[in-house]
Amino acid sequence: MKFWQIKPEIRILGVDDGPFEPRSRGMVPLVGVVFRGGQWLEGVLRTYIERDGTDVTERLVDMVNKSRHRGQLRVILVDGPTFAGFNVLDARKVFRETGLPVIMVSRKLPNMEEIRKAVEHLPRWKERWRILKSAGRIYPVMTGSSGAQIYMQVVGINKADAESVVKLTSTRSLVPEPLRVAHLIATAMVRGESYGKA
Repeated sequence: MKFWQIKPEIRILGVDDGPFEPRSRGMVPLVGVVFRGGQWLEGVLRTYIERDGTDVTERLVDMVNKSRHRGQLRVILVDGPTFAGFNVLDARKVFRETGLPVIMVSRKLPNMEEIRKAVEHLPRWKERWRILKSAGRIYPVMTGSSGAQIYMQVVGINKADAESVVKLTSTRSLVPEPLRVAHLIATAMVRGESYGKA
């Protein structure tokens, strides 16, 4: 998808999951925040996904398509391709079923060899690995004046437009503001308050 212009007030959904205890089972909150650019919070969405499960794609699509904000959203920003451990997001399916491009943002360059070793111990690991490999090329993006960079993978949007969205929304840290706020809310849902780096 090519945008003619990335408007400063483009409506973006930022999505992150809540923390969980290692080797635990159960459900983890998945929080979406609706932002106008990187400045104004307009809404909060919430669902739950299974720790190390396979339901994040379905839950995210359902959360987006049932939201009253759906008609105004233009892009989905997610915190990496995995949630609640190794519940792997199929960004291509999200794009097909919502019509919204997906930008996956990572603070660090993903180590695909380590990720493969981790998913090999899970049920349906070959399917998880196939989805991870299909997420596309990893691009570095500089979002601050310090020269530091984060990384992105894109589905349904070209690299230049995705980079513009990431830079536009990174108003208070290296990380896009919709992801920073989604992280704060998801952490507070689990632990009672947000803390640590967002």
